[in-house]
Amino acid sequence: MSPLDAFWHVANLLLPPWALAALLAGAIKGAWWRSTRTLAWRRLWLWGGLGGSVALGLTLAWLGRDGRMAGYALLLLGVALPQWWLLSFRR
Repeated sequence: MSPLDAFWHVANLLLPPWALAALLAGAIKGAWWRSTRTLAWRRLWLWGGLGGSVALGLTLAWLGRDGRMAGYALLLLGVALPQWWLLSFRR
């Protein structure tokens, strides 16, 4: 595998958690725009993407490969829980 192939392989592995985090952050900012006025979109996206990446790593360690339904469920939890935490317990 060439370095360019390795780059695209890793980029395609990490695309789902970061894209899902961006979509969910945009939906949160659009639906609850009054209550999330002080919360930055980038902060929601960053924490959701990091949580999804950790969940993806746990999925690979637990199931041995990507692409199983349990892994996608863990990915959804990994993206949604940090964003819920930011919305519920922000100062």
